[in-house]
Amino acid sequence: MTAEALLFDRYGNRKYLNFNERALFYREAMGLPDPAERAFALMLFYTGCRISEALAFTRANLDPAESIAVFRTLKQRAKLRYRAVPIPVSFVRFLEDHASGLAEDEPLWRFCRSTGWKIVKRCMKAADLKGIKATPKGLRHGFAVACVAAQVPLPLLQRWLGHSNLQTTSVYLDFIGKDERDFAERLWPTEK
Repeated sequence: MTAEALLFDRYGNRKYLNFNERALFYREAMGLPDPAERAFALMLFYTGCRISEALAFTRANLDPAESIAVFRTLKQRAKLRYRAVPIPVSFVRFLEDHASGLAEDEPLWRFCRSTGWKIVKRCMKAADLKGIKATPKGLRHGFAVACVAAQVPLPLLQRWLGHSNLQTTSVYLDFIGKDERDFAERLWPTEK
């Protein structure tokens, strides 16, 4: 897939959340009154996982000692592949509280994919985010773009996203970030 197809639709609309939009989503996710919904939305925000991967997440997939979430990469169903993604310690504690009383192999969330989609869409709407970027996929793409902007090494981002091919991950290098904008601003006349 080309960067253009991954980052923009055929009309040139951005398919990822930028830094400010991610912050707006985060604020709305933190404000969700239902702890299960809040934990779900934050899992997508912090890890860039797919909805189906979050819904398959069990108590056993949380490693509090290392502060990581371990996901089975479901896009590569023919292979049994797992990946570990670091998460904040405060979020680990929140997930532990949410998972208390669950068996090790029980999913943390007992709702379906469409309910997960609706939770994300509700946060997007509350944050006044619209269009193709205001989706779970836009949240995943936004996570990847944020990682590139934070100079996360591409092979590490590849692992966190569960991509089998580094070329798939490298398309995120083509977003217009701060460095590119800084170069462009050198060309513009300064207003005094």
